[in-house]
Amino acid sequence: MKNWFKYITILFAGAGLLATSCEDSDQPVDQVVAGTERGAVLRTANLISNELPIGDASAGFSVELEIQDQENGALVDQVEVYVGFRDNTESIGPGTDVDEALYGTVASSEFTNGPFGLPRFSYSIALSDMLAFVNRTDADITGGDQFTVRFELVLSDGRRYSFADNTGTLTGSFFSSPFLYTPTVICPVAADLFVGEYNLTVTPDSPIGGTPVWNDQVVTLSVGSTSTQRVFEATYLEGLAIGNGPESFTFEMICGETIALAGQGTGLSCSGVNITLGPIGDDVDSGTYDIADDSSFTVVFIENEGSACGGGPAVMTATLTKI
Repeated sequence: MKNWFKYITILFAGAGLLATSCEDSDQPVDQVVAGTERGAVLRTANLISNELPIGDASAGFSVELEIQDQENGALVDQVEVYVGFRDNTESIGPGTDVDEALYGTVASSEFTNGPFGLPRFSYSIALSDMLAFVNRTDADITGGDQFTVRFELVLSDGRRYSFADNTGTLTGSFFSSPFLYTPTVICPVAADLFVGEYNLTVTPDSPIGGTPVWNDQVVTLSVGSTSTQRVFEATYLEGLAIGNGPESFTFEMICGETIALAGQGTGLSCSGVNITLGPIGDDVDSGTYDIADDSSFTVVFIENEGSACGGGPAVMTATLTKI
């Protein structure tokens, strides 16, 4: 398996940051900054583009942001933008990351008045510009590589706020204020591919229950939270008739390889330790797919990541065949 695990973990952990906007935007900020020294946050109003399809000349990162502080955005003098690169595929390109550096600034004069009376601005960077900035070419990147785009608020008194100042409140449902974005290079997967009804089989049997992880059955695949994710639902260890219900299972399709997301719940636990499913390590061959033929593909994943119940982790292979 290529070095996808770092990418998948980052992606999975960051998924909760991409929340949609809320209408009462000027109320929660008062609660958060009331006990602070004139702080400020940068809220994601609309994440327009966070995927970078290989071969797409128009590919780029784009986001609309809203500034909030105790003075309705008036405390912010400018926003600095930093760009870096994470090389998650050692076999293609130099195999090294590029530390972030200052890419540009957005002056307060460029802000516009948003629908809640707070300043907003949109920011876009073309893939070609990001490549040039980090001294990489098209040949140096492939699916799973990531750029980092970090915003830093600079207040009129010189204080700064960015990713390192975040708390769970700021990155949560309303604020969606990560400051840091990771636009990811992808091999495009059309929305009408690898979806619909598939026959599912899994081998070998689970070491925990002595039965298949999922019974042989028909599942319905759908597009996940990104264009390269696919999701289906099935009941874990259904053959044991424990009574747990179906849970979602999500995997990424990355340039011919399928990679399960980490920490996926099964609805079961042992002595308080959840039984989870997740990605394989670098020493195991990944599942594969053919972008030109969605009739059948495999997903290789780990059952029981945390070795709950005294068993596992175990490598499982799911085969999905289109009906």
